Amino acid sequence: MTKIGFFGILGSGNLGNDGSLEAVVAYVRRAYPDVRLDFLAMGPEELTARYDAPATHLQWYEPHAGDATGLRAAALKVLGKLLDPYRTWKWVRKQDVVIVPGMGVLEATLPIRPWALPYSLLWLGITARLTGAKVALVSVGADYVRKRGTRWVVSRAARLAHYRSFRDEHSREALGRMGVDVRDDHVFPDLAFALPAPEPRPSTGAVGVGLMEFHGNNDDRDRADRINAAYLGTVKRFVRLMVDEGRPVRLFIGDVADLDVPGEVIADARAHRPDADVTTRPLKSLGDLMDQMAAVDTVVATRYHNVLCSLKSAKPTVSFGYARKSDVLMSLLGVDEFCLSAREPDFDRLVALFRRLEENRGEVVKIVTRRSEEMAARVEDQFTELSKLVIDGGAV
Repeated sequence: MTKIGFFGILGSGNLGNDGSLEAVVAYVRRAYPDVRLDFLAMGPEELTARYDAPATHLQWYEPHAGDATGLRAAALKVLGKLLDPYRTWKWVRKQDVVIVPGMGVLEATLPIRPWALPYSLLWLGITARLTGAKVALVSVGADYVRKRGTRWVVSRAARLAHYRSFRDEHSREALGRMGVDVRDDHVFPDLAFALPAPEPRPSTGAVGVGLMEFHGNNDDRDRADRINAAYLGTVKRFVRLMVDEGRPVRLFIGDVADLDVPGEVIADARAHRPDADVTTRPLKSLGDLMDQMAAVDTVVATRYHNVLCSLKSAKPTVSFGYARKSDVLMSLLGVDEFCLSAREPDFDRLVALFRRLEENRGEVVKIVTRRSEEMAARVEDQFTELSKLVIDGGAV
């Protein structure tokens, strides 16, 4: 029986991460009917319920923290960092292969400390080398990490993997800039392109807006509040404009970290116009997200997988993105002219891009539909390579 473990920030409310996992699990179960799955993840209870398989907390501290604050919380975190290498070894030694499915595990485009996920990823690689398990980083995202300590941990964790592939050429080049030899590593599309697209629906006139609790990246901690205020202020102003034009607005998120943002935007819109048709609905998966996006005509989105799902749903999309990866994705789908930075929001430019997008919607729909189909086919190539080089015994 093949024993495959999955590692990462999974099952804890990030729809993009869980969508990547869903795509790989579906392939693995289809190709290896007798596979035994296991998870080392942030949301083990959710994963056990979803996949009927054992799961373990990625970090000891998470389930033991409770309401701890101050010195007690700090002590528990230190204890957890001491225990986690042993816990990781204990889990890894039971696996033949450990897959890190997609995700931006080799980047710091959102605030992250070296002793958080990078530390866990490093110990995954070390324990796998000690036990003989093979680690596969599959269609992952990367970006050049400026903080020296974080970059050191990330690059060494990547070196320890038995197999690496990237979701775009930008990611591959970024890891190379961090000193890792990537000459034999391949580029495949984001794993979420393997998920089924929703059926097309008639026009409703609705506008979709993908929101995010956005405060900048690792280098922006001293101005995080200003970045958030400028971003949200621009979004609110855009939603009010749509309301004034009689357009229904549907709000989407992509992570539990974003849960409070739709309520703030709705309150602002209804303070401006009490009868504003601005709503949001709960989401459980990328499938739910694409299903809701199928009911709108045009999308403005910030989170990377909001942009991806909108494009996969064949919706004309403005990427109001927070990192280079969204620009790269838009370029791969042939619509890079419709990109705007959430870090430097420009309301007038946002409106101008939105207008131009709607004027050219027919051509845009044709382009993204064709490119999305090509991406889905390339993900199947990724799965074939994963089986050949890792699961069936090729990578060393």
